[in-house]
Amino acid sequence: MLTKKIARFFTSLRLTVVLLAFAIILVFIGTIAQVDEGLYNAQTRYFHQWMIFGLDLFGHKIPLILPGGYLIGTLLLTNLIFAHVYRFQLSVKKIGIQLAHSGVILLLVGQLATDMFAHESQIRFVEGETKSYAESSQDYELAFTTDVGTNTEQVVPIPQKMLARGGEIKNANLPFTIRVKSFWKNSAPSFRAPMTQNAPPTTTNGVAVNFDFSPTAEAKTMDDKNVPTALIEIEAGDYVPISLGDWIVSGWTADAGMIESVQQNYARMAGASLANQIVGKLTSPQSVFVGGKKFTFTLRPVRNYLPFTLTLLKATHTVYDGTDIPKDFRSRLQLKNSRTGDNREVEIFMNAPLRYAGLTFYQYQMNAGQMAQQAGMTPESVLQVVRNPSWLTPYLGCALVAAGLIVQFLFHLVGFMKKRRTQ
Repeated sequence: MLTKKIARFFTSLRLTVVLLAFAIILVFIGTIAQVDEGLYNAQTRYFHQWMIFGLDLFGHKIPLILPGGYLIGTLLLTNLIFAHVYRFQLSVKKIGIQLAHSGVILLLVGQLATDMFAHESQIRFVEGETKSYAESSQDYELAFTTDVGTNTEQVVPIPQKMLARGGEIKNANLPFTIRVKSFWKNSAPSFRAPMTQNAPPTTTNGVAVNFDFSPTAEAKTMDDKNVPTALIEIEAGDYVPISLGDWIVSGWTADAGMIESVQQNYARMAGASLANQIVGKLTSPQSVFVGGKKFTFTLRPVRNYLPFTLTLLKATHTVYDGTDIPKDFRSRLQLKNSRTGDNREVEIFMNAPLRYAGLTFYQYQMNAGQMAQQAGMTPESVLQVVRNPSWLTPYLGCALVAAGLIVQFLFHLVGFMKKRRTQ
């Protein structure tokens, strides 16, 4: 009896209508919320959640509970599967409907898998540079690096979310404690220029001697990003902690894209030579000595290491004659994989990505061509790296839906033609 009630509930057309209505409401609310929260925050809060507790619309908090995108999608998928099993007969005449519904189910499953398992990162390098890792465009980590011999370094990453929580952070691989005193999700640097009225530095260690960092409003647009900064204290010793001082760690000191923006800003104001000196002070390594070992630390974009290397051989950026309209972005790369023996040149350009080792590399940005030459800059390329295990499901799902509709149409067409012949 209970099984019949469950089956009746999940096969109900009313459930389908209610879920579609909630989906329409969610899309409307999520779209409006992008004005106040930005695209990425709105996606995370409304579409990548099972339940939504409270809304923020037009600057007002609304105490309302709604199903999130994951819950609506999962229930729609369950509803479709139950209806597919209990209502539709498995026969030759219904094979078109079976194929079409299977395609829709595959599309829903594929979208859920993409949201949960797909990952995007970037590789930024100049001509001649070799990279064996990709970096996140949004998330940061506090990385401690120490030499462990035989030309090997040990890296201990502390996720940004742990810094945001504050308090003490301990790691079994670190012989000291990290105490987070302040954390800013977004920040801005300012150079402490000599002969100006500067307030006392935040701390007399490291980058804070030459730079001040201040909290700024959270970034909302797709063209901006949040660059975090934290004030930490490092303490060594188990029984009697010894302070190794306060330190400023900031994404501005290790994010290549943000460093480039700082350099360009100061180059416009003070010239390229002075800008290089200022950036050198910003990116100067920070380190502490504990137990005879040197630990260098920096707040950098989260790294995803690759089992192969990519070397940028040539970055090409051409425009249509007499305009600034891009004609071609092209990166020529050397791909080396010691595990498989691969050693070959590849090209990545617009609408022609590289698919390798379960990853897809797209041409994302480029700073090359005549403008880069005039500015005296080394040509640079940025690749978007996407890992999406379910990238084939949209193609297969659409193919099944199309095949199902065509088969069903042909069955009805043949039946109609037979009736016409008998009349």
